[in-house]
Amino acid sequence: MNIKEAKNYIKDSVKIYLKKDEEGEYRIPIVRQRPIFLLGAPGIGKTAIMEQIAQELGIALVSYSMTHHTRQSALGLPFIMHKEYDGKAYDVSEYTMSEIIASIYDVMAESGIKEGILFLDEINCVSETLAPSMLQFLQYKVFGRHQVPEGWVIVTAGNPPEYNKSVREFDVVTMDRLKILEVEADYAIWKEYAKERGMHTAILNYLDMKKEDFYQVETTVKGRNYITARGWEDLSEMLTLYEEEGIAAAESFVGQYLRNERVVKEFTAYYDLYQKYKNDYKVEEILAGTVSEQAKDKARKADFDERLSLMGMLIDKIQQDIKDNMLTSQMLGELMNPLKALKAKVQSGSSTDEVLVLLQQQTEGRRKSMESLQKAGALSVRDKNKSRSIIRFLSECEKQMRVQGAESSEEAFAKIKEQFDTKVADYKQDTAQIKEKMHYLFQFVEDTFGSGNEMLILVTECTVQADCAKFIGMYGCEDYQRHNEELMLTERSDELVEQIKALEI
Repeated sequence: MNIKEAKNYIKDSVKIYLKKDEEGEYRIPIVRQRPIFLLGAPGIGKTAIMEQIAQELGIALVSYSMTHHTRQSALGLPFIMHKEYDGKAYDVSEYTMSEIIASIYDVMAESGIKEGILFLDEINCVSETLAPSMLQFLQYKVFGRHQVPEGWVIVTAGNPPEYNKSVREFDVVTMDRLKILEVEADYAIWKEYAKERGMHTAILNYLDMKKEDFYQVETTVKGRNYITARGWEDLSEMLTLYEEEGIAAAESFVGQYLRNERVVKEFTAYYDLYQKYKNDYKVEEILAGTVSEQAKDKARKADFDERLSLMGMLIDKIQQDIKDNMLTSQMLGELMNPLKALKAKVQSGSSTDEVLVLLQQQTEGRRKSMESLQKAGALSVRDKNKSRSIIRFLSECEKQMRVQGAESSEEAFAKIKEQFDTKVADYKQDTAQIKEKMHYLFQFVEDTFGSGNEMLILVTECTVQADCAKFIGMYGCEDYQRHNEELMLTERSDELVEQIKALEI
């Protein structure tokens, strides 16, 4: 299965394991909650999907790599406990709490979240001294004498032996305690994640043309060559920072992330071309409707790789604008509740100081909630940015009230609402500008390429990208609707032709 299918399966399993009966007891007893074993090549996103699952379910996540754990660190250290049995004193061996179990309790205490996922990576690389204890752990969720707290689901991961010399194969008895998911690299699925994460357009354009270079692990006479999804993602982040600093990306730099000589050379050459395309085609001019006829003519005469790169740059820019716009929309929507609470406080006859106190409480409450989710590993980058924007707005309102003062609570609330209305006005203006950019984008593609593959790419990307589809659903886009209908009619026509051929009419 691919990583997306694995994510959905694990997410469903976690929800089932955490399902309770009317008495508040977990429906599936802990001994029957089989840990999930995610088996797949390195760097395909096993850890990433665990973070996503925790964030989407609003539960905590504790991650550990088992490669560095010894029997003592995993099971706890022995100490002597003095006990009395039948009136006689005895010295009994006890064990301190496992570092892993203690980490769970630490996260619960710091975040206030009592349910979560314990993710143990490289589970099939445990030390020889720890291996015998794994059977007990996998069935009874016990390390030493201490059990994983109720409400915590165990997910494990590991690499097949061909990728890791440290791997030890589990016996049948151990494997029978696990739900095994074998995962393979899949570029189409990874691309969905990559676009949501804002992966560098040059990387996605290159991989669209050379999908076989997405994931490779091979042994040659020169040694082991490998390219992983993790490598592409790390390279993407560094490329963005290099561009901000004006640093050239040489082959030696790319080779630090892609360990394949041919791919390093080909991607570096393509990246240089990509930079040239950025200079040749002014994306902002195209989206502003001021593109020259010379630029359109150049695009028409360009080869496939160049046109694909141009489309990637244009789509990436409009989708990033839309993503920022939708984040602002969510932020403004979530600000409505605290503003309503402030308004109710004012209408109840409260003083300015009382309104200020409530504003402080709202700011601090949002900050604590964000910190709690962060400590639990259950806060996505998007939600973190949204929470920061809300906290910033509330803090600015509080600061303005302190600096400028207000004769009454009504006047204080009026100033807060004025700031909110300004943000709404800016958001509406931004929305109108994006709609205009989308119109000019469709117009450019239509004028330059007609209803060919480039238009199909544009319509498809607008359909599958979540924020883009939501934006169009909320605010409409006549150009998208028209070309989407045309392309659907074309597809139906092609289907009819194929059916006629099949009938030999």
